[in-house]
Amino acid sequence: MEQNRRILILDFGGQYNQLIARRVREQHVYCEVHPCTMPLAEILAFDPAGIIFTGGPHSVYEPGAPAADPAVFTLGIPVLGICYGCQYMAAALGGEVAPAQSASAREYGKTPTVFETSCTLFSGLPEQSITWMSHGDYIARLPQGFVFAARSAACPSAAIADETRRFYGVQFHPEVNHTEQGRAILANILFGACRAAADWTMEDFREKSVRALREKIGDGRVLLALSGGVDSAVCAALLSEAVGRQLICVFVDHGLMRKDEGDRIEAVFSQMDLCFIRVDARRRFLKKLSGVRKPEEKRKIIGTEFIRVFEEESRALGTVEYLAQGTIYPDVIESGGGKAAVIKSHHNVGGLPEEVRFRGILEPLRLLFKDEVRSLGRTLGLPEDLVTRQPFPGPGLAVRIIGSVTEKKLAMLREADAVFREEMTASGLAEAASQYFAALTNLRSVGVMGDSRSYDLAVVLRAVSTEDFMTADWVRLPYDLLDRVSSRIVNEVPGVNRVLYDITSKPPATVELE
Repeated sequence: MEQNRRILILDFGGQYNQLIARRVREQHVYCEVHPCTMPLAEILAFDPAGIIFTGGPHSVYEPGAPAADPAVFTLGIPVLGICYGCQYMAAALGGEVAPAQSASAREYGKTPTVFETSCTLFSGLPEQSITWMSHGDYIARLPQGFVFAARSAACPSAAIADETRRFYGVQFHPEVNHTEQGRAILANILFGACRAAADWTMEDFREKSVRALREKIGDGRVLLALSGGVDSAVCAALLSEAVGRQLICVFVDHGLMRKDEGDRIEAVFSQMDLCFIRVDARRRFLKKLSGVRKPEEKRKIIGTEFIRVFEEESRALGTVEYLAQGTIYPDVIESGGGKAAVIKSHHNVGGLPEEVRFRGILEPLRLLFKDEVRSLGRTLGLPEDLVTRQPFPGPGLAVRIIGSVTEKKLAMLREADAVFREEMTASGLAEAASQYFAALTNLRSVGVMGDSRSYDLAVVLRAVSTEDFMTADWVRLPYDLLDRVSSRIVNEVPGVNRVLYDITSKPPATVELE
């Protein structure tokens, strides 16, 4: 099968640049994100149909500001620069970028913008629309060959274009939902300027992945970390199709799962055509976590201990060459993949120990977003209730307990979380949130229970809606539902006397509390 025509996204350090990749893939065009420092030889080997420069937090005129190899402009390949990427392109090609001279010249948020519809960028679009701006610099002088292609009240260079060389830049962010015509603008670049083909699907990914896995694994055996979540389940199905009984699925019960979840996982996967092993490691993990309060330390301890358990299981099973994990793109991004800063280390990415005693680690889903993983699961024939299961962090309830983890706190949180989930289902609102859960704080407050004073812990409820888990908004749950959940938790869970609801979006927060 021929290789898909690909889009190369060069990352200049913005924290949410993977949204660009998500929007490109939504149009069934394959893309990959690489650091802006990617060598020219590798860019040529990638053979992109087009290149996108991302945004970033820097100013192009600062010493040491991120830069790509300027030879990229000599390849005859279409380029789209977004925000910082637009400014970098302008500066690299002889234009001038300067800081805004007044606060009114800086733009943040939804901005009415006028488009030049004769430009490829805005072909077929209305002459005016809303874009999402976030910049304090502007293009003071255009490079030779460029023209202004869009403007706002404060910014005459909201978009620039050199149609001859197929170089385009936008000062706004077409990848975010707030830019009303963002998807259409990207489509114009992909199919108009880059002449890409909408030929990348999960069926295509499945076929190529199975072939690649068979070639890499050969007759070796694979040990898969099966958590029971969507990612590891889809990973198991993909590997099973590739190598069949050479796959051994190990579920490490670390004692950090939700109420009765370990038993449910065993019931589902032990009936599948897989070699399924459940390892009871609850005491082992609790001992390692004893007294540990910092979330990053928790994640790294759990990640290291996971690997050690798998190594022990592999020795008991005989020779096992590969460790497989259900790592997906957001895991890689938030663990500092590419040029992005570390938000939190995921136990199966940044939390891995330096020494791993396997021939290699297989992460066949590491370039997929969550909705792509679900789509792949459907093509592999997994049941819908498993494919649509809500995300659950690898470190489990350890990162939903603020501070140290104890058996008592785990028991409290399991019960509180179960109450919340029961009431969400009973109210018919389970589908209204992409993810919802309870977390246990280390905040103690005074309360009155019966005729006695209490000094107990507070539980936080969190429910968010999202398309891609890179950004998320809190869900406006009905007050009567929150009232029932609060009443049940303080009455049914000893040690809890207060219930709070988290109304913070991502960003600035993350979905999980730790």
